[in-house]
Amino acid sequence: MARIDASTQQRFTSRFGLLLSVIGIAVGTGNIWRFPRIAAQSGGSQGAGSFLIAWICFLFLWSIPLIIAEYALGRHNRSGVLSSVAKSAGKKFTWVGGFIGFVSTAIMFFYSVIVGWCIYYFLYMLTHSLPMTTKASMAIWNSYQSGGWPLLFHALAMGIGAWVIWKGVSSIEKINKFLIPSLVLIVLLSVVRALTLPGSWEGVKYLFTPQWSQLKEPRIWLEALTQNAWDTGAGWGLFMTYAAYMKKEHGIVKNAFTTGIGNNAISILAALMIFGTVFSVGQTELGMNRAQILDIMKTSGPASTGLTFIWMPQLFARMFLGHPLAVLFFLGLTFAGFSSLISMLELPTRIFIDAGWPRKSAILTIVSLSFALGIPSALNLNFLSNQDFVWGVGLMVSGALVAFAIIKQGATRTRKNILLPDKNDIQLGNWWDKVITYFIPLAALALLIWWFSMAAQTEKWYDPFQSFSFMTCIFQWAIILAILGYYNNTLAKKMVVSQTEVDIEDLT
Repeated sequence: MARIDASTQQRFTSRFGLLLSVIGIAVGTGNIWRFPRIAAQSGGSQGAGSFLIAWICFLFLWSIPLIIAEYALGRHNRSGVLSSVAKSAGKKFTWVGGFIGFVSTAIMFFYSVIVGWCIYYFLYMLTHSLPMTTKASMAIWNSYQSGGWPLLFHALAMGIGAWVIWKGVSSIEKINKFLIPSLVLIVLLSVVRALTLPGSWEGVKYLFTPQWSQLKEPRIWLEALTQNAWDTGAGWGLFMTYAAYMKKEHGIVKNAFTTGIGNNAISILAALMIFGTVFSVGQTELGMNRAQILDIMKTSGPASTGLTFIWMPQLFARMFLGHPLAVLFFLGLTFAGFSSLISMLELPTRIFIDAGWPRKSAILTIVSLSFALGIPSALNLNFLSNQDFVWGVGLMVSGALVAFAIIKQGATRTRKNILLPDKNDIQLGNWWDKVITYFIPLAALALLIWWFSMAAQTEKWYDPFQSFSFMTCIFQWAIILAILGYYNNTLAKKMVVSQTEVDIEDLT
């Protein structure tokens, strides 16, 4: 029987604390750093509204159903991803939980590097004047990248994350009670300032205007699904991990809807801020037309750095009260990054604890390995871009595997035995059973087949060492799946905690 760490018996003290923590999972740099860029890149000549329609569809047909599934698996099994999946789907499918957990952990390796960028830019904007030209802005970026700063700030991000999760869910809850309200306040202040700029509503109009013909393009739906998975954290295993610490009276369905809708609201606010600012300053200060402004937003630079780290400081420099707004922007970006990084660190830590490790030993091991495996991304932006691509697409597979675990357990059985008994929660209908059992697997399969067919037509698609080739995904996924498959039985023996262990809530 695996050793029980005392921290596994901790629970979130209130629904408010739980809600802020799970919103912290969902709200990250993907909302502020990634979402506006993807919306701009997916938009047509008339607007980006079609992308938003597809993105909202996947909120209700992909993200929220998967968040419900993760909550159900985690709270019922009171353990991390590997053990929860093994208990629900069967020991021979422990590798499924392993792949779900590895996708999130692989993202964490380079995500910590990005959080490091945010910390550096916050400190820089706090202590320096804003750059007025692209040359000056690029000089800041190149100076940071050319020295040892990326490694230092990668280590700093990992160190702060380790400190936050050191004592378990109690410290996670406390820090998120500060981070999330502060982040929301910063975003709201930034949006109000952006929308009062002359010409900003042209950006708003573009953001919400649909180009209906785009909805016929599979690419729009693929981008919308990938971004929604990035946005919400659905299918990452992160909600499953936090759900192990949920009290039984904390409603799963209510929390899932609140988390998903709240997260997407933050993304829309971030897009309003970015689109409003770029359109206003682009037109009034730089004399650009719409095509030129959109080119700035779409041409994101290496590792998606262009819009956020190259252009935004210049745009802030050209507006009234731009300097304090720039400081707030990068502080908010840092807070968003940390709220998600904390959950990414807790996921593999909980897996190690389920295997019998003491929490402190698990944290030190995870942080050391994660720092080491994040070094290539810190030193090489092409490597970081490759990892973002490989494991971003991998989220589709990961989401389908969460659905698979529920299917093996029985979607209707899960709803009736785990979700419906809570009379204080929203009473979930059988639509959820159908979405989990049929829609999510078929949607993942269809989009992956389409993506494979498109990727196979690109130059050197067969080269696993090309950053964005078809084969680089297959190659890296295959390595991880082969290792997990080989060690499946060993992992199952270590991870499946004895059913004689007692949930402290069952004694009260």
